[in-house]
Amino acid sequence: MINALVYIFTAILAAMLTFYVNHSLKQGAVRSSALLALLVALLFHYVPDILSATLTKNIPVVFIGGSFIGMASKKIVDSYFKLAISGFVFAIIYLNTSSFFNGYGGALGASAGISLLSVLSLPFFSTKQHLTNGILQLRKIIIRKRN
Repeated sequence: MINALVYIFTAILAAMLTFYVNHSLKQGAVRSSALLALLVALLFHYVPDILSATLTKNIPVVFIGGSFIGMASKKIVDSYFKLAISGFVFAIIYLNTSSFFNGYGGALGASAGISLLSVLSLPFFSTKQHLTNGILQLRKIIIRKRN
């Protein structure tokens, strides 16, 4: 239980810090994610006795996955609240499917993408009008491709 809370906090912190460094400090998405992930990885590599072995092994991985969420554009994500919710969803996905993705590449990025897209899609399901507009837009795209 404590480990799950640590992972959730780590994913939320990673998403928000990466977004902040990316946009407020103007470092770019890749540099922000890489720099913060490197700092966390170096911390746990050189001081492995800070926390338990399980946390020391998994926190850098969760941080890297959470930092993928923070790489989003300001045009897509307009609030830190959405980033926090996306980090929470990512941590839940990580906790429940980490053994499923064993041996597959891209699991962190896929989980981060799923969590961000699921949070960004919530407004479309909050009112019937948004859902109807989304269906109409999808229909226009499909009809446009046929012509």
